[in-house]
Amino acid sequence: ETTSFAALLASAGVAIGMALSGNLSNFAGGLIILVFKPFKVGDYIEGQNANGTVREIQIFHTILTTVDNKVIYVPNGALSSNAITNYNKQETRRAEWVFGVEYGEDFEKVKAVLQRIIDADPRILKDPAPMIALGALSASSVDIKVRAWAKTADYWDVYFDMNKIVYDTFNKEGIGFPFPQLTVHQAKD
Repeated sequence: ETTSFAALLASAGVAIGMALSGNLSNFAGGLIILVFKPFKVGDYIEGQNANGTVREIQIFHTILTTVDNKVIYVPNGALSSNAITNYNKQETRRAEWVFGVEYGEDFEKVKAVLQRIIDADPRILKDPAPMIALGALSASSVDIKVRAWAKTADYWDVYFDMNKIVYDTFNKEGIGFPFPQLTVHQAKD
């Protein structure tokens, strides 16, 4: 009788342990997050296939708000044991654009126009220096790559404003934007 009672207790203990393992993992993950602070309320993070602004850090889960105002509850166990990208941890971020121009455009002219746009925006940092380079010769365009640093708080405004300003300025300067083209040759019989 004692052996069967001990076996019953052991089985119950294993069952309870397995049932609580997720909660214990989330509890431990919450403690790890609270102690090591890989992110704080207000940071924009990406982890465990979710991204958003941290609204609240609770002991079992972290609450994120997405850019379209959805609320995501991420279990802390999974969050603390996987990679987390914190977009607010650093004071500055590098923005990157690829602007396609038509073949035949003068690269030095395009580069000078882009440099003028960069120099006119006080939110773009001078150090590290922005970079403008011929990135690739694509099928329908010459791709100009631009990299520039901005304060993290200004990142998205700089990113979207740059797209608009480049579009307007290229049109004023007569710099053509390409579109996919296909040349068809008819076979002669």
